[in-house]
Amino acid sequence: MFKKLFGKKEEAPKGIAIKAPLTGELVSLEEVPDPVFSQKMMGDGVAIEPTEGKVVSPVNGEVMQVFPTKHAVGLKAENGAEVLIHIGLETVGMKGEGFEAHVGEGDKVSVGDTLVTFDMELVKQKAKATVTPIIITNGDELASVETETGKPVTAGQDSIMTVTAK
Repeated sequence: MFKKLFGKKEEAPKGIAIKAPLTGELVSLEEVPDPVFSQKMMGDGVAIEPTEGKVVSPVNGEVMQVFPTKHAVGLKAENGAEVLIHIGLETVGMKGEGFEAHVGEGDKVSVGDTLVTFDMELVKQKAKATVTPIIITNGDELASVETETGKPVTAGQDSIMTVTAK
């Protein structure tokens, strides 16, 4: 209360729960049929086999990047964790077809805000898979990344990871 009264900046939380950016089935990164993700070359995380074509923000933070092809979004959470949401596999070849971005670089977002909508059927036809990796790309700068798997999740509601800053 006194911090608010006297204008002191509130500190960012060290540990945050990362919510599901999509509704679907939570699977381990090792199950993703792409070695870049399954071997954690880009970082640790989880993946979701989506049941609908809507991606929401899993964190309170800022949009760092929306790829020109709209198949991936990079976010920076309030504790500094950098989150990459990569919709489907080999979707970059779709050149944005079937994807619509609802945010832009620099936008502030809250958990549950719509980031991207996409045509699931088109992705099933034109890409390798709809499974969507959610990666912490700066895990080496964080104290810990704890993941969950093997459960159905609802976008913006269920926790999929806990990320703690150093």
